[in-house]
Amino acid sequence: MNNLDGLIIKKPWIDKILSGEKTWELRGSATHKRGQIALIESGSGLVVGEVKLVNCLGPLTQNQFESNVKKHCSSHSFLEISYKKVYAWVFEKPFRYKEPKPYKHPPGAIIWVKL
Repeated sequence: MNNLDGLIIKKPWIDKILSGEKTWELRGSATHKRGQIALIESGSGLVVGEVKLVNCLGPLTQNQFESNVKKHCSSHSFLEISYKKVYAWVFEKPFRYKEPKPYKHPPGAIIWVKL
């Protein structure tokens, strides 16, 4: 876990990512990060697993969004998403730690934490 960037994700989405069910994380901005990242359960103070961030797609069209519901698991319609533009951060090879690891949350961090 040392030197990884940690991505903060709320439940139930983090559980769906770690189970392999959710392979797209929808965000309102693109990311240039690639490689292994840690997953932080929002509000828990815990790093619960890791995943490989392999791509960033978008901005998504309404058709791309709607034809990939199984990948992003969102029950919202494209028009209900609050982002001006929607990007899919593409994940592979998730794994959940046997024991979650505590971390110190820096003030103001809402997306990424340097671990």
